[in-house]
Amino acid sequence: MKLLGIETSCDETAAAVVEDGCHALSNVVASQIDIHKEYGGVVPEVAARSHIEVILPVIHEAMEKAGTDWDDIDGIAVTAGPGLLGSLLIGTLTARTLALIHGKPLYAVNHVVAHTFANFLIDPQPQFPLLALSVSGGHSHLLLFESPLEYRLLGRTRDDAAGEAFDKVAKIMGLPYPGGISIGKAAIQGDEHAYDLPKAKLGPESLDFSFSGLKTAVLRTLQKEVGADFRLPSSQIPGRINQDQVNNMAASFHRTVYETLVGQLLKAYKLYSPKSVVIAGGVAANQRLREEVSRQIPLEMHYAPMQYCTDNGAMIASMGYYLAQAGRSADPLKLTTDPSLAIS
Repeated sequence: MKLLGIETSCDETAAAVVEDGCHALSNVVASQIDIHKEYGGVVPEVAARSHIEVILPVIHEAMEKAGTDWDDIDGIAVTAGPGLLGSLLIGTLTARTLALIHGKPLYAVNHVVAHTFANFLIDPQPQFPLLALSVSGGHSHLLLFESPLEYRLLGRTRDDAAGEAFDKVAKIMGLPYPGGISIGKAAIQGDEHAYDLPKAKLGPESLDFSFSGLKTAVLRTLQKEVGADFRLPSSQIPGRINQDQVNNMAASFHRTVYETLVGQLLKAYKLYSPKSVVIAGGVAANQRLREEVSRQIPLEMHYAPMQYCTDNGAMIASMGYYLAQAGRSADPLKLTTDPSLAIS
């Protein structure tokens, strides 16, 4: 069974053809990072317009690279949420139209859950029960899977997601967007114990995350470093700190975020004793996080390559395969998008 996967939840226009949920025949992504760098973050209206310009060429390229035409495609999977409304609409409207034109079944996919399915595109595949830490720019979740479509939410961010915290802290220090990459580069040159930054205390049984307080702690620490009080705007910090301070804060922030993520993942592992543990999402591509997870969890770990960690169509098509197997198709005339789509 070959599925076309379409992903447009934020600022990546992506399409892929995946066979039987595990063999990626193609995976094409048109990134908007260079467009949004000018603004220091994703601008929803700009993202939606960019999707309109490239979505059909991206789909055509994905099918061409897979050596397929519409007679070979058994269904279309598309991200229905969560994400930016305008971006989601471009993907779902395109998928609905193609499904009607070509008479293909349509499968609505939850973007957050689909990140875990990137780990089904590599060998060996994970076993169930499966514990997944899914972390990217807009979300931080812990999920427990009993099977591909039987899962429950164990923990989530209560405020800023890890990726959002990276972007906001990078902006405070005058580092370019996207924050995860720029902070990671600066951290290599810094002392990760230069600053003692706090971790959110959410209770001994909580598996949730919180990074808003950490972001504020970075701001307050840097205000003190330059001899100012809390009234100094964050926009004035970059002009008053030197490169050593930037590198040290990047390293300290980097360490604190990953200690928090790994700490919650380890707590969940001890509670549920899964057969497999995976990390998914853009932040999951970070080598430091992978090293810490491998060091602390006594399982053989296998990590998806970078092209499957960031937003992509292959993970959407992979999850779509299991929806197809379960007969859970969507009506192309009625499918709606949901920017706040919950995990259910």
